[in-house]
Amino acid sequence: MIHKKTRTYIPANLEIKWETLEPLYKELCARPINSVEELEQWLRDRSELEAALEEDFAWRYIRMTCDTNSEEKLQNFQYFATEIEPKTAPYSNELNKKLVANEYADQLDGEKYFIYLRGVRKSLELFREENIPLQTEIQVEQQKYQSITGSMSVHIGDKEFTLEQAAVILKDTDRSKRQEAWEKITTRRLQEKDKLNELFDHLRKLRHKVALNAGFENFRDYMFQALGRFDYTPQDCYAFHEAIEREIVPILREQAEKRKETLGLDSLRPWDMDVDISGKAALKPFHGGDDLIDKSIQCFTNISKYLGERLEIMKENNLFDVESRKGKAPGGYNYPLSETGAPFIFMNSANGFRDLTTMVHEGGHAVHTFLTADLELNDFKHCPSEVAELASMSMELISMDNWNVYFDNAEDLKRAKRDQLVDVLKTLPWVAVVDQFQHWIYTNPDHTDAERTEAWKQIYEPFGAGFADWSGLEEAEENLWQKQLHIFEIPFYYIEYGFAQLGAIAVWKNYKENPEKALQQYLDALKLGYTKTIKEIYETAGIKFDFSAGYVKELAEFVKGEIEKL
Repeated sequence: MIHKKTRTYIPANLEIKWETLEPLYKELCARPINSVEELEQWLRDRSELEAALEEDFAWRYIRMTCDTNSEEKLQNFQYFATEIEPKTAPYSNELNKKLVANEYADQLDGEKYFIYLRGVRKSLELFREENIPLQTEIQVEQQKYQSITGSMSVHIGDKEFTLEQAAVILKDTDRSKRQEAWEKITTRRLQEKDKLNELFDHLRKLRHKVALNAGFENFRDYMFQALGRFDYTPQDCYAFHEAIEREIVPILREQAEKRKETLGLDSLRPWDMDVDISGKAALKPFHGGDDLIDKSIQCFTNISKYLGERLEIMKENNLFDVESRKGKAPGGYNYPLSETGAPFIFMNSANGFRDLTTMVHEGGHAVHTFLTADLELNDFKHCPSEVAELASMSMELISMDNWNVYFDNAEDLKRAKRDQLVDVLKTLPWVAVVDQFQHWIYTNPDHTDAERTEAWKQIYEPFGAGFADWSGLEEAEENLWQKQLHIFEIPFYYIEYGFAQLGAIAVWKNYKENPEKALQQYLDALKLGYTKTIKEIYETAGIKFDFSAGYVKELAEFVKGEIEKL
């Protein structure tokens, strides 16, 4: 069993409410600091307090998403968002000011603290008192997305399915069954179209106001600063979009043509895009959540004893909730528990192949959490998404050599690997579309719903529009963006998947050439947390932080070659 780290500053049994927290913040603000040693102790004490708050918030979020029907769990989450966060924010700003103004700050180890101090200074630049109530409102409002989508279900035959469960039918070899499932899922989503548009319009206006208050023309420019994007610009993102359209879309168009011919269809419809073109039934890599967890532990153990032990620890400590059910929020995540030093994995398994890839993806995040658990300051563990997603997406590919744990049949194993590699390429255009769409949304802050719909279509089409024929299904195509949780809840957190996917391909390429060396480089990179720049972390992993057209082409050709071998 695992336990929270022993506290040395805050009380062991501290109750998380403002009356108990404020004296701690006041003490940190008032404490005299007369040496570098005292400053570093002050940083450790502050870190301990922040880790306790983060873990408390984590459990409130986890419990709410595991049961979106519980009013009590929602209120517990909202209590933190409305009664604790707005009150800690001004104190955090004061502590940041105290740090940078301290005469000993310049004597801190520059190599150790550079990234941390850079982030503190950026937070000070962006902080505005008037944004605190707006950010609180945004935090509460955006959770409505999960309440709306978590309640969705459909009836097919005499059974009720969550949308994740119904999506498994899209792999059925019977085309009429696929079409029925797709139409019912889509109809159910479209029933909430107006409600989701209204929610998003409200969020968009609040976010724009935050940006204006902070002195920015638009929320896009504000978020690039707030996310600490020191290593690339919006123009780099547009260049990435262009590279994906030029180098990846043609490969996927070839794959779509092959799919159409093999299935013997005049045109591919949206319900034809997930069925295996071999004509065989959908892959069944496991049976139920416990089997998925146990097989994943074995898969990770076969890569490295250390990796398997991390998932075993999580199982022993009940840190998984993996099966889909009504009333559970959609999607999947790995949530780090800052004091415990372990994570919680949440997902919506419906016993399909994609659930396998979700598990190894979140398992990569979980390993990252364990590897950074003993870093000295809590902020050292706050990795940028370009690094966090490198951990998860690399694990999807590294683990493939051990997928025989899930598949007894050699042909099924080959199918699974082929599907995964095609999905790796399919990820890139979708990332480019979602990212470019958000650039448009927030640099056109006064747009109407109709203009947003038109912008989505104009952006989606050049990237293949899913390589399906949407004739007669225009309303469904126009509202596909509403499926993407990130647009509602974590704006601009998406391009990172694209950058990290390129990095993951490069890690896997190294792994195929020298597994032991590449795995060690990968683990060494993750151990750094956020104590080095993104570029330095990628270099430690033995790869480049590069998203130029030439690099995209090189990696795409490598993946294409590996697909052809299968």
